[in-house]
Amino acid sequence: MLKARLFVGGRSCDAAGGQQLDVINPADESLLGTACSASREDVNVAVAAAREALEAWASTSGKERAVVLRAIADSVEKHKDSLAEKEALNAGKPIQEAAWDMDDVAACFRHHADLAEKLEARQGKVVDVGMQEFSVKMFWEPVGVVGLIVPWNYPLLMATWKVAAALAAGCTIVLKPSELTPFTAYDLAVYAFEEAKLPAGVLNVLPGLGPDCGAPLSEHQDVDKIAFTGSVPTGSRIMAACARDIRNVSLELGGKSPIVVFDDADVEKAVEWIMFGIFWTNGQICSATSRAIIHEAIAPRIFARLKEEAEKVKACHPMTPPSDKVAYIGPIICKTQYDKVLQYVESGKQEGASLLCGGGRPKGVPDKGFYVAPTIFTGVQPSMRIWKEEIFGPVLAATTFKTEAEAIALANDTWAGLASAVLTADQDRSMRMARKFKCGIVWVNCSQPCFCQVCRTSLPRFVPSMLQVPWGGVRKSGFGRDNGEYGLESFLEVKQVTEYKSSEPWGWYMPPGFTRPAEQPKPESKL
Repeated sequence: MLKARLFVGGRSCDAAGGQQLDVINPADESLLGTACSASREDVNVAVAAAREALEAWASTSGKERAVVLRAIADSVEKHKDSLAEKEALNAGKPIQEAAWDMDDVAACFRHHADLAEKLEARQGKVVDVGMQEFSVKMFWEPVGVVGLIVPWNYPLLMATWKVAAALAAGCTIVLKPSELTPFTAYDLAVYAFEEAKLPAGVLNVLPGLGPDCGAPLSEHQDVDKIAFTGSVPTGSRIMAACARDIRNVSLELGGKSPIVVFDDADVEKAVEWIMFGIFWTNGQICSATSRAIIHEAIAPRIFARLKEEAEKVKACHPMTPPSDKVAYIGPIICKTQYDKVLQYVESGKQEGASLLCGGGRPKGVPDKGFYVAPTIFTGVQPSMRIWKEEIFGPVLAATTFKTEAEAIALANDTWAGLASAVLTADQDRSMRMARKFKCGIVWVNCSQPCFCQVCRTSLPRFVPSMLQVPWGGVRKSGFGRDNGEYGLESFLEVKQVTEYKSSEPWGWYMPPGFTRPAEQPKPESKL
């Protein structure tokens, strides 16, 4: 039985009110473990601990913070197997994917250790303002106490994207993991304190429900910034809470990302990327390319191969050993999300879309567990719910197009703006599309490669790290960025220091005893 407690001020503790949450195993609906459930009182204590630790942590050098960040990475690698198993069972993802996520977590801490050192090196950067009377220098200072609210689909990785950046910047943290996946965030705090020697109060973790814990954290006037990844409605409430006190906020929200396939694309590669874009992590990714826009000349071949390959994907228990011959997907995270996905499937049928494959529980799975077969609809119209709304499950909505202009219009006809993909052999066309997509991330001849630091899309080929490039969207997909220097800047405030170097008075007014030098007479005009 797994257990997650609160971790506040360098110690594990129960919630002040004694509340606990049951955490369900999505693979068989059994009780996986329990988590203490924080309330407003616990939020107040955690914020106070973070505030008390801020001055000392913020005053450390980038090199000192880098030592701690690398030590946290060492701890993650040391406990990789345990963390991956907990995350597989808790989030329902195949164990191999969970193990790759832990590699990502460790790499993220190491990457931000490097950024912390680079931050130290640029402190006091001189800016030439074109006036020798003035010396201008730039400094970057931590935002302060930050509240981080993260989702359940990549429990530790999404937390790490924000935690590593905040620590590198010199901030102190109150982290709220999802109540559905609280275990690995708690473990991270314990390992960081006990093994990596992160000072007490710098990283505090509060499992709990949104109204009881997330809302008080967002509203807390002693929290200098909130960084949130999750749904649009929750993001809107968080933004409103921060607006009342004019506090810093960054939001990474939902998506409804398109993947556009032109008729010159390689069919087999297109099929692989379309499937990876929607079925990886069961489609429970904000950037999932869930809308396929396929040129009518190539669509019949694409659809035939998609059906053939999607029906080979096997639903499995998360602890099933990996295979290089079978693509696995696990269960949906919980009963509520499972029911929601199936409701969208029924909506697609009722609104007249053609069901190509899937559409219900996969064959061969036990009666228990929240499993949904990889599902593809064709002939989808832009007015249909499965085209317009974020499903967050393994459901692909596909349509066709004739012209490039039509393709870009279909792609941009959405409330979201997180990511877009285009598959084509024409380099000029790919760049035209990339510039016309209204989103924060564009993939050319691929889809979602950035979710894998060492993830293999086809064994044994590795995908390179994407940690140095920014992640985030526009429109209702939010604002602000994670990862790389862009993500680090999210947790920094820039300060200019301007010094007047001249011995001469500024001369705005005539001080006592000062005689302004006589002005030279202007030459007479010859006109």
